[in-house]
Amino acid sequence: MRPLACERQPRLGNQFMAITRCKWSSQDPLILAYHDEEWGVPVHADNRLFEMLVLESMQSGLSWITILRKRKSFQVAFRQFDPVKVAKFGSKEVEKLLADSSIIRNRAKLEAAVANARATLRTQEKYGSLDSFLWRIVDGKPLVNRRADYHQVPAKTLESETLAKECKEHGFRFIGPTVAYSFMQAVGMVNDHEVTCFRHQQLSVPVSVSVKPTPPSSAT
Repeated sequence: MRPLACERQPRLGNQFMAITRCKWSSQDPLILAYHDEEWGVPVHADNRLFEMLVLESMQSGLSWITILRKRKSFQVAFRQFDPVKVAKFGSKEVEKLLADSSIIRNRAKLEAAVANARATLRTQEKYGSLDSFLWRIVDGKPLVNRRADYHQVPAKTLESETLAKECKEHGFRFIGPTVAYSFMQAVGMVNDHEVTCFRHQQLSVPVSVSVKPTPPSSAT
């Protein structure tokens, strides 16, 4: 990704609105939209949590932009990430997925996605929801970090190691400590936006899943 520390957008006359983002973001529209609208926003809907578990596991060894470009195809292939429907996938459905060039055709990852759908149903039965199972790792409240630079972010944490261990014990696959931490960042269990990023402060206070990012005040 090409770093983008500050983007200045024209406003009125000679006025400009300065927006400072995390340096890992880029000018690619998909990455910008993901950074501004999704990354770090607390997610509690089970289908969305299941989607991010699948997408994060699919990313292993690949770039996130590759996953974002295939996201709509993944949503179609995995029935809008309805775990009840995906849990019913058998060998026939997996073979069909392997023939679909619009998604990641990796048998181990695809079979893991089906296994994770079934594990999701088990956690829903045991804990009431996938949301309850996952968010209890952080006591239901986002962890707010204050990173000056994204390079300071660790690949894994004690919490992500705990989450990975719990996921494995409940039958989830392809969710190791590193994938688990990336997932935690994505669904807002952790706020790892750089402190200079306009989203850090916005996400440091209680927000809902439907929150819309507000650009900072205009500057001359």
